[in-house]
Amino acid sequence: MKARSFSHTGVTVADFDRFVQFYADNFGARLVGVGGSPSERVRTFFGVDAEEPQCKIGWLRLPGGGMLEIFEFTPQQPAEDIVWSRVGLTHISIDVKDSYKWHDFLVKKGVEIVEEPQQSKHGHTFFFAKDCDGNLIEIIDLKIRYPLLKYLGWFAGWLFRRGRYKEHYGSAG
Repeated sequence: MKARSFSHTGVTVADFDRFVQFYADNFGARLVGVGGSPSERVRTFFGVDAEEPQCKIGWLRLPGGGMLEIFEFTPQQPAEDIVWSRVGLTHISIDVKDSYKWHDFLVKKGVEIVEEPQQSKHGHTFFFAKDCDGNLIEIIDLKIRYPLLKYLGWFAGWLFRRGRYKEHYGSAG
């Protein structure tokens, strides 16, 4: 068995419409679906302790096919700071052309920038920003690696699993 592709990342948001607008205005994301969940499921599955809890669910598609599944719960719990060294999700990443231009664009739009663009030892450039709820976004330009990963990533994974990264697969290699 093997997976067909990565599907989406789920994010709980403070304000559904504000979140949709932020990703639409800054990254060209489009809302492709909106739904809800019955109060009983919100209470039992999602663990929202309230008499009539609510959950609005939406799907935002970014250019290129990346998806964010967004949840807005009522009542809400306060956000917690993300700790990089704690096990769990830390950020989302959006691939762009020209990190430096994107940095300037987002600064002009008033988006909070965490650090200035940097260049890795492998040649790609990146920086971090925060969205309207404080979630970390890595803005990355993979440069020549983008088409290589897009078209030949499967082959590199197959090859490295049998050689360079074999020890990471245990007996499955």
